[in-house]
Amino acid sequence: MGKIYKTLILNDEVSLCVLDTTDIVNKAIYYHNPTPVCAAALGRTLTATVFMGSTLKNEDDRLSVTISGDGIGGHIVTACDSNLNVRGMIDNPSADLPLKENGKLDVGGLVGKGYMTVVRTADIGEPYVGRCHLVSGEIAEDFAAYYAYSEQQPTAMALGVLIGTDGKCLGAGGVVLQIMPGCSEESISKAEEIINQFSNLSEMLENIGGKGICDKYFGEYAFTEYNTEYKCNCSKDYIDGVLLTIGKDELLQTLKTEGKVEVCCHFCNKKYVYLSDDVEKLFSNEK
Repeated sequence: MGKIYKTLILNDEVSLCVLDTTDIVNKAIYYHNPTPVCAAALGRTLTATVFMGSTLKNEDDRLSVTISGDGIGGHIVTACDSNLNVRGMIDNPSADLPLKENGKLDVGGLVGKGYMTVVRTADIGEPYVGRCHLVSGEIAEDFAAYYAYSEQQPTAMALGVLIGTDGKCLGAGGVVLQIMPGCSEESISKAEEIINQFSNLSEMLENIGGKGICDKYFGEYAFTEYNTEYKCNCSKDYIDGVLLTIGKDELLQTLKTEGKVEVCCHFCNKKYVYLSDDVEKLFSNEK
């Protein structure tokens, strides 16, 4: 279970969010078995997406993030709902790159150049779609740029994912500061100083966790705590609906050539297998 801690700081002029997503990243690693650099890229994106999900206001609101880079990792897709259930995937989880000269994982090289698209959806009204070019491919800077360009919300974000030698995540999460309307220049300057303290965020999360960061660096503030988890929303009913849109003739052709119709969820790798009787029953129930 991941944790989100939120409060207002600096005379209530800056909102602060601390995220501990270690468990979420490890669940993603379990499903996708990525290389360390892919785990870092996906983990950072999942963390930022959880933050975005924590700003959804209505029960049926949800959002998706697509990072469309030209790097060897391919696209990264994540989604979150108002209950803070998050899921994600990366096109090429086996893609790998050498470490950078400073010993860090080359997430920017893996992602490459391109753009980020965010779709916010509610049951009422048209979806809101925002897009901006990737600044670095390092994820945190790209989300900050998205907030600046698409939502006109000044945002500072630190994200970290630490992967151990066994491929497991040792620490993951984020620190996000957003400037409130009417914020003073003094508070803006202090916010910049605060975010600069978290250049080694993943190590901090490994050692003291998100709650420890709140206590050590922001102990004078009262936080509201939320739970978040990696949870896929795929189901047989949903897959049934997808197959119905494909049509019986095409499914029968697949059965003829493959002997079965198999659908694999990109977010949890669960496989749904349909044999001839299943397809007949599916379209019989439609009538």
